[in-house]
Amino acid sequence: MWNRPRFDLKVRLTLRVAAISAACFAAISAYFLITADRAAHARLDDIAAIVAKTLELQQGKIQWVASPRSDFPNLDPVSAYVMTPGLCLAFRGVSGDILQRFCSGAPIPANPPPQAFAAFYRSLFDPGREAARPVIVRGTKLGETVVSLDPAVQTADAWHEAGRLMLALAIALPLLCVLVYAALARALRPTRMIRSGLERIAANDLSTRLPPFDLAELSAIRNVFNHLAESLDTALAERSELTRKLIALQDEERRHLARELHDEFGQSLAAIRALASSARQTAVQDCPSLLGECDGIARTATGMMETLRGALFRLRPPDVEELGLVASLEGLVAGWNGRSRGQTRFSIRFDGAFATLPATISASLYRIVQEALTNAAKHAGATRVSLELAMRADEIALAIDDDGRSNDPVAKSGMGLLGMRERVAALRGQLSFEAAPNGGSALRVVIPLAGVDRQPLERAA
Repeated sequence: MWNRPRFDLKVRLTLRVAAISAACFAAISAYFLITADRAAHARLDDIAAIVAKTLELQQGKIQWVASPRSDFPNLDPVSAYVMTPGLCLAFRGVSGDILQRFCSGAPIPANPPPQAFAAFYRSLFDPGREAARPVIVRGTKLGETVVSLDPAVQTADAWHEAGRLMLALAIALPLLCVLVYAALARALRPTRMIRSGLERIAANDLSTRLPPFDLAELSAIRNVFNHLAESLDTALAERSELTRKLIALQDEERRHLARELHDEFGQSLAAIRALASSARQTAVQDCPSLLGECDGIARTATGMMETLRGALFRLRPPDVEELGLVASLEGLVAGWNGRSRGQTRFSIRFDGAFATLPATISASLYRIVQEALTNAAKHAGATRVSLELAMRADEIALAIDDDGRSNDPVAKSGMGLLGMRERVAALRGQLSFEAAPNGGSALRVVIPLAGVDRQPLERAA
C-alpha cells in the first residue's frame, strides 16, 4: 500500500500559509499590472485628446485669419508639454498617411526585464497599442491624432512595478514563514505533553494525567485523555483485584486438593503397599508363586506414590511459606537439576534482599519460575536455563534465559504462559516472552513495588 510522506504539522501549516501568501501576492501583482496598464492607456487617450483639441484650434485659427500659408498640422507646441521617454505623437490624414510624427527616444533600462516576463506581459496586455482621436473642424474630419508608447518602455515600467512587489514578497514571505512557524510551535507545544502522556499510557503507567491547556481544542483532548486514563486505571485495578481473588481461590483449591490427595489417596496407597508387603510375607511361606504379583503391586503402589508426591509438590509448594522465596527457588532449581540427570543445567542468581517481600508476590514469583522451568525443560527442550532475580528500589525484576526452541507453540501460547501473564497482571507488572538474539528464549518479568506493604513473611507454625 502506498503511503503518503508524513510531515510535521507545523511545517505543513507553514507551507500552506506560505502558499496562500504567495497566491495573495500574485493576485496583488496582477491587480497592480492591470491597473498600471489601464492607467497607461488612459494617459495615452488623454494625450490623444489634448493633441486633437490643439490641432482643431490650429485649424480654426487658420480659417479665422484666412491665412494662405498653412503650417497645419503643427505638433511642436503640444509635444513640448506631453512628450515622455518612448512616447510617439502622429497625425494621420484622411487618406491614412502619416503627415507628421514626433517620437522621443527610449532610454536603455538599467535592469531590463527578463524575456520570460516580457513575453508573458505582451501576451496579456498588448503593449504599444495606439490611442487615436479624430480631428473635426466644422463637422469635417481632417484626420486623427495617434499616440503610442514604445512596448519596451511600457514593459520595463511594468517590470519595475512587479519587481518591487517581488522584492517585497522575497523579504516578507520568509519572515512570515518564520513567524508562523514560531507561533505554531508555541501553540502546539502542549502536543508534546499529549504524546508523552500517550507513551506513558502505552507503557501501562495509568497514573498519567494531562495539565490544563489554553486552547479549547487541546482542553477537550485533555479532558477525554484524563477520563480515559481514569477509566483504564479503574478497570485495570478491578481486573487486577478480580485476578488476585481468582488466583487466591485457585491456590486455596490446590491446597484443598493437595490435602485431600495426601490424606485420602496417599493413605490408600500406603495401605496398598502395606497389604502387598503382608501378602508377600504370607506368599513366601504358603504360595511362593504369588511373590511376583505381590512385588508388582508394591512397585505399582510405589510409582503411584512418587507421582502423587510430584503432583502434591506442584499443587502446594510448602517451601515458600516455610523457608522464604530465596530458599524455595534454590530448592526448586536443585530439584530440577536432580531430576534432569544432567540433560538440562539450571542455575539461579539473586541480587538484593527478598526477606521483606510480601507473601502474594513471593508466591506468584515462585509459580512463575516453576512454570517457566517446566516450559523450558519439557516443551522447549533446553539444555541450559539461567535465572536472575533482582530487587531494585521500586521494582523486582526476573529474567529467565534458555537455549531451547523459541518457536515452540506450546511454550509460547500454552496455558502455562497464560497463567504467568495473569499473575503478573494481577500485580500490575509487565511480562515479555521473546526469542533471544543468540537463540533460545528470554522471559522478562517486572513487578512494581510502589505502594506495597513490605512486611516480613509469616512463618508457618
